[in-house]
This record gives sequence, structure tokens and C-alpha cells, in this order.
Amino acid sequence: MPTDRRLPAALAAALATPFEYNGGDGIDFEPFPAFLSAEETTEWFRAWTGNAELSGDGFRLFGQDGSGGYTGFWLIRPSRPLVDQPVVFLGSEGETGVVARDLGAFLWLLAGGFGPWEAATSYDPDWTPSLHHELVAVAERFAADRQQSAAAVIEQATREFPDFDDTIMELCR
Repeated sequence: MPTDRRLPAALAAALATPFEYNGGDGIDFEPFPAFLSAEETTEWFRAWTGNAELSGDGFRLFGQDGSGGYTGFWLIRPSRPLVDQPVVFLGSEGETGVVARDLGAFLWLLAGGFGPWEAATSYDPDWTPSLHHELVAVAERFAADRQQSAAAVIEQATREFPDFDDTIMELCR
């Protein structure tokens, strides 16, 4: 499992871009300036699951939505670098979802106008994503060879990790 807690350069560049929520017409995402500490992650994960026996070692959290749902890397691929780990969303109301297979895909998700909450949920059928030009530039800089639509990012992540919700819910008390 990756032990480095520094943000990868590509993620830091994406998170430095302002996210506008615009009353529901934008991306509901509030990035952190750095990964949450191991202690903060464990404290959050125990509270989220109601399971005091767990640690947060399987996650590197780097942002949240307005309601307090967290986003981060899920360290599920042993001996693979952090940038190759899937990006997940764990919502404040129990929503879960793998939103991107890896960091490159996550960059294209953001560029396509989707935040983690928007990718993991479908609560607002009237919401329409808007291309985020600053994030397109970040995605082109760091993952130009991986360009794809946000819909393709979400579909691939869901297909590769269909049991994520069940896996997480089994940890809950």
C-alpha cells in the first residue's frame, strides 16, 4: 500500500483549480489542501461506519462535498502506486461509489463537469454538467493519452468495482 501522504502533482494541479457550485449548477466539491492525516482518516471512517475496530489506512482522503461526504483514493490495488488506485466517494447520507478507476480518469471526470458527488449519485435529473476548461487543461497536461468522457469514466469505474457498496456496507455496524 502507498505510504506517501503527499498529493500527486496532477491531483494538486486539479485541486488548485476553483470549483464553483453556483447554487447547484456546478461541481459540489471542496478540495483539501493536503490529504487528511492517518488519524483524521481513521476517526472519520470509524464514525462513518460506526465500527470502532477499523482504521482508515485503506483511504487517502482529499476532498468533500457540501454535506460532508468524503472523496479519496481507495487503496485496493496492492503494490500499485497511489495514482493507479480508484477514486471513491463516501457520502454523508451513506451514498457510495467508485467514481474513477485511477487519477488520470478522475482528471477527465472533473474536466467533464462532474464532481465525485455528481458521479456517485443521480439525485438531480435536471442537472447538466458543463465542461470545465481549466480542468480540461490539467487533464490534457497530465493524462492526455487517456482522454474520455465523464460518462465513460463513471461506467468503467462502476463496471470494474461493482461490489464497492457491498464491501463498504459489510464494514458498517
